[in-house]
Amino acid sequence: MDKINNTHPHISFHQNWAVTPEIQYQIGECDAMCRTIAHSPMRKKDIEKLLQVSLIKGAHATTAIEGNTLSEEDIENIINKHKQLPPSRQYQQTEVENVINTLNDILNDVVHKKADSPLTPHLIQNFHQHIMRNLGQHADTIPGKWREDERVVGPYRAPNHQVVPELMEKLCRWIKDEFGYPKPSFASALIAAIVAHVYIEWIHPFGDGNGRTGRMVEFYILLRQGLPSVASHILSNYYNLTRTEYYRQLNETRKNRDLTGFIAYAVQGFRDGLMDELEAIQKGQLKTFWRNHVYDTLSDRTYGKKNQFKRQREVALCAPFEGEFTMDDAIMKTPLEIIRDYTRLSDATKRRDFKELVKMGIFKEAGNNKYAVNSDVLLTYLPVKK
Repeated sequence: MDKINNTHPHISFHQNWAVTPEIQYQIGECDAMCRTIAHSPMRKKDIEKLLQVSLIKGAHATTAIEGNTLSEEDIENIINKHKQLPPSRQYQQTEVENVINTLNDILNDVVHKKADSPLTPHLIQNFHQHIMRNLGQHADTIPGKWREDERVVGPYRAPNHQVVPELMEKLCRWIKDEFGYPKPSFASALIAAIVAHVYIEWIHPFGDGNGRTGRMVEFYILLRQGLPSVASHILSNYYNLTRTEYYRQLNETRKNRDLTGFIAYAVQGFRDGLMDELEAIQKGQLKTFWRNHVYDTLSDRTYGKKNQFKRQREVALCAPFEGEFTMDDAIMKTPLEIIRDYTRLSDATKRRDFKELVKMGIFKEAGNNKYAVNSDVLLTYLPVKK
């Protein structure tokens, strides 16, 4: 270890960073947003949709940053069994499937089985084994095994392979002792996740797949702390979106032997991602309120014909929630049964349906024979403020 201190002084297992007031403030924002997301009621299908989006983005980000060229649409089709790639790209599909399966396994263990194990070398090797399996010649590593050769990544020479087992043991003990396991604060858990990720990049314990494994470790630590599952993709997605800066920060952190810059970079991205996630959840909640408002408004009216009620209800529920639309735009969003009903009706009847929806305050006229959802009525559901 004395030699490591000379050749790789950045791998010190000491707190070589400062939690600046700005970092502290942003971590507080992250904590508040995570609590808000965790206690935001949503319909089951909305939760499932957000979780699938999270898994797709997480799998895309953590493989794309390593060079995988599959798009989010490709990955969605793979998840839904709608797509099988040609043999020449099968390994990319396997890479993505491995990450998705590993994320799901971690999610199941931590959230559903309430696993609360500390980070251990065996656990890290297990993540790597699952991520790198069935890749054959496309993985320059033995899945789940520490490397047994020397590695150079760009300008960086990783530590000698003979000290890797000792370094990983020390990393896991340090993460456990430094950050207050088993009950770390939110701030400690977030910093622990980021620091563990960086140290795995530095130690480079495997021949290949170190970045993916580091991001799984990051995900595990945050999920164990109580990170909402629908926000699980945020850091990986941020690293991928800012790939050049990600590698620059890693390099600067190593050269300066100071993790402050990387922590600030990661925390800011995490905060921004949580803000986007919270906004998406609040939009979903707004749409749920809108559905309730439509049902309440229509149920207060007396209809001579059941079909008329059903038509107006489906048009009101299915119309685009944002932006302007024509009558035909809205009708074509409804179920096939309603579309067929309207094809048998006159234009005058269509106009009457829409006119009544405007009169009820569900739609508003936008000019040029277009309409918009009158979402302003939802302001009445909000607390009064100046």
